[in-house]
Amino acid sequence: MPIDAAKALAAEPRSGEIHWERRDVQLYHLGIGAGRPATDPDELRYTLESRLHVLPSFATVAGAGSPGVISGLSMPGVDVDLAKVLHGGQSLTVHRPLPVRGSATATGRIAAVYDKGKAAVLVMRTEVADADGPLWTNDAQIFVRGEGGWGGDRGPSTRLDPPAGEPDRTVERPIREDQALLYRLSGDYNPLHADPEFAKLAGFDRPILHGLCTYGMTLKAVVDTLLGGDVSRVRSYGTRFAGVVYPGETLRIRMWRGDARVRVAVGAVERDDAPVLADTIVEHS
Repeated sequence: MPIDAAKALAAEPRSGEIHWERRDVQLYHLGIGAGRPATDPDELRYTLESRLHVLPSFATVAGAGSPGVISGLSMPGVDVDLAKVLHGGQSLTVHRPLPVRGSATATGRIAAVYDKGKAAVLVMRTEVADADGPLWTNDAQIFVRGEGGWGGDRGPSTRLDPPAGEPDRTVERPIREDQALLYRLSGDYNPLHADPEFAKLAGFDRPILHGLCTYGMTLKAVVDTLLGGDVSRVRSYGTRFAGVVYPGETLRIRMWRGDARVRVAVGAVERDDAPVLADTIVEHS
């Protein structure tokens, strides 16, 4: 069996040093669509070094995403075909505001292995701390098609009941034709997002946008629309990747206010609101 759950869970965590500068933060923000309009004071908080703050989803690329999903797929007990791998979901817990520049230790391990019958799900956890203590915890939920069925724990259901009523706010965010080319400079160079021939081999008629780019664009929309632009209010953020996005499309982001949380649903406008992100929650102060 390509995935040995017991061996994967027992494997020693992998640690490495990561570093980032304000340029990395600015580049990430541009990669998720910040800076439009370029002179808007609200946008300058994402692009101008003298006013810079850090959107918490930057944690997914800090240090170029090291140790990252690909590193996790080479952990002991895991031997899978990358063509069968899908990024199913992402969650982030923020322990304190991210600094504009920093050095930290990132420790990655497989926190759970679930048997979904036709697929296995690996939960890859990355915990990041600097000299002052914990900074953030990232969980990536990775589906590996064709690797389930060994009778293991199915794990918790991640599906939520749809939000009730009409959304409190709805915004639309256009995606540039070159958005994926810009976003990939933050460290995800998968050719699926840039090379038309590779995309066709993967079953798409053209390159698709990184799921984590949509993830960042959505969090920015929530912060700017409902949290007064204050990135420090974000406590956690989780989503399930429900569908693809193509550069040049428009995201429709619907938001429902709750007690210290925002429910979010994201669809692609040009494809009749085809679901993109689902089961999405931003918890905040």
